[in-house]
Amino acid sequence: MKILETLKEGAIIAELDATDKKGVLEELAYPLARSSGVSHEEMIRVLLERERLGSTGIGGGIAIPHGKLKSIESMLMGFGRSHKGVDFEAMDGKPAHIFFLLLAPEDSTGAHLKMLARISKLLKSSVFKERLMNAANGKEVYNVISKEDQEF
Repeated sequence: MKILETLKEGAIIAELDATDKKGVLEELAYPLARSSGVSHEEMIRVLLERERLGSTGIGGGIAIPHGKLKSIESMLMGFGRSHKGVDFEAMDGKPAHIFFLLLAPEDSTGAHLKMLARISKLLKSSVFKERLMNAANGKEVYNVISKEDQEF
């Protein structure tokens, strides 16, 4: 399962404006709402419900907010980066800089978990994280992910 089968270039935000968790979720959901026709409010509701169960800030400067929607037929993914960092209530108490947002159909547990595992595995590489942080713009972020996606 490749990340770029789900993540489209138009859903990459090279520098997030948001300064808090809810703002990051809202900003990352906009391009997904536009491209999928799913309501932005519905996406935010599902993502915030998931965050109430426990933060998706996994530490190491990474957050992978995710949730499930009845109204979609295939997974949707967004990527965002914040050089300043955003408090995402991560386990290590450090701000998150790299965000992969994943929305999956309600009945896709296996594919959803496989994609979360793939993202987590890729982000264990400090070289990959550094390349994501140093990419000049969204196109470069896309190319960094593409290169890693092909090799992994």
